[in-house]
Amino acid sequence: MGRTEPEAEMAKYLMLKHYRGGRPAVNSVAMDQLTPVEWTAHVQYMVDMEKRLIASGEMVSSEGLSMDGAWVRFDGEGRPPVVDGPFAETKDLIAGWMLVEVDSYGRALEIASELSAAPWAGGTPLGEWLELREVMSTPPADLG
Repeated sequence: MGRTEPEAEMAKYLMLKHYRGGRPAVNSVAMDQLTPVEWTAHVQYMVDMEKRLIASGEMVSSEGLSMDGAWVRFDGEGRPPVVDGPFAETKDLIAGWMLVEVDSYGRALEIASELSAAPWAGGTPLGEWLELREVMSTPPADLG
């Protein structure tokens, strides 16, 4: 039997997009200032990117989120949940995410950079900062 190379260990990475909070984008034109053509180009870029990642087997999940929402917490057995919201005044508001499974951190950086380059006002890249975080496969060792 021939010797085989070990398979690369796959890891999941979450890329968070923000409506606001975090660092400002290079192309800082507000979303409500985009023309319909600019908005359509932006969305189509992300749809096309998602299709490429599905074809490569790297896409796990991708969703956009509305600006509306609420904070919810458990308030005790038999009691209704506590709801506080909407939270539109919060400093940081998540616009959506893309979850990928890749063979290296370097590949996750490449994908995040590509997502950041989605066209924006004037057809130039948005250049938004994305929050890139690895999904934990096991609890941290220091919890026990």
